[in-house]
Amino acid sequence: MEHKHKLILIICITSLPVLTIIFLTIFCFRRKKSENCCRDIEASFDCKKGDGVIDTEDLIKFEGGEDLSVHEILDAPGEVIGKSSYGTLYRASLVHSNTLTLLRFLRPTCTLRVKEVIPIVEILGCIRHPNLVPLNAFYAGPRGEKLMVHPFYGHGNLAQFIRDGNDEAYKWPVICKISIGIARGIYHLHTFSEKPIIHGNLKSKNILLDHHYQPYVSDFGLHLLLNPTAGQQMLEVSSSEGYKPPELIKMRDACEKSDIYSLGVIFLELLTGKEPIDENPSPNEDFYLPSAMRSAVLDDRIKDLYRPDILLGVSSDQRVVIEDGILRYFELAMACCSPSRLLRPGIKQIVETLEEIGK
Repeated sequence: MEHKHKLILIICITSLPVLTIIFLTIFCFRRKKSENCCRDIEASFDCKKGDGVIDTEDLIKFEGGEDLSVHEILDAPGEVIGKSSYGTLYRASLVHSNTLTLLRFLRPTCTLRVKEVIPIVEILGCIRHPNLVPLNAFYAGPRGEKLMVHPFYGHGNLAQFIRDGNDEAYKWPVICKISIGIARGIYHLHTFSEKPIIHGNLKSKNILLDHHYQPYVSDFGLHLLLNPTAGQQMLEVSSSEGYKPPELIKMRDACEKSDIYSLGVIFLELLTGKEPIDENPSPNEDFYLPSAMRSAVLDDRIKDLYRPDILLGVSSDQRVVIEDGILRYFELAMACCSPSRLLRPGIKQIVETLEEIGK
């Protein structure tokens, strides 16, 4: 009962044989730029060419993309692995380096003009952290086509991991490891400079994993490259999937606390194994995961707060420690999902709390 009262208090407070087919127009009509695009970056980001950006005529390269060429990228055999209203994702094989890479093609009608995009891209290309998917290179075609080059992670995304029946998904140390990694990545984005980088589209599908279950946050800052219409469409998709905070109406108003709400939903996914939105809720249940968890606490349905498999095979001594960690983790997740933006914790507090829980 004491735990219940504490929780109530917190609550109230298709493959393609050759990728060149897709980019044939870009490659055939590629031309030398008649004038240099504006690349002045805000002083607060302090990201200069001496910090790893390599300036070439056709391709803007960053750390990890030094050996890339436009010819190799556009001629790479690849297959479609994802589509959205604003672009397409390809898994491509770079023949010369014998490596896989992730190519993101952004539709010209959905993005800002090249001279507006380049400064943002150079900022994103400077961001490096063990839990963030880096941008290795960027190409802008003569007709507004834009291509982002990232490393490829072949072990799927967090949404698949949670719901594909992998036994590791409900092991408490793995849940803690993934949560801490995601939070550290977001912390870096929010504190990278005086001006925070807002992720803007944080969801479990945008968290990639390696074979050690190390998380890599992808798609951060992508909304900054989109025009207002495409950005709003991104927000509407986020809302339909259960990640949009209640106060956010326009994508341009996204802030750190918007990311915190989405982060809380991901924590609840990890803990419960449930979807952010229940498509077939019972008559007495809310279809939004945070709301359903509030109802579970109020109705004393503690068993609904986490996967029961988390405690399988755990000794009695370990069980007490893990149950305490689960309770603290749940409280943190619910605080992140507070309907009031002002009541959500800051990312530094989240990281510190998770690290303490994971000890």
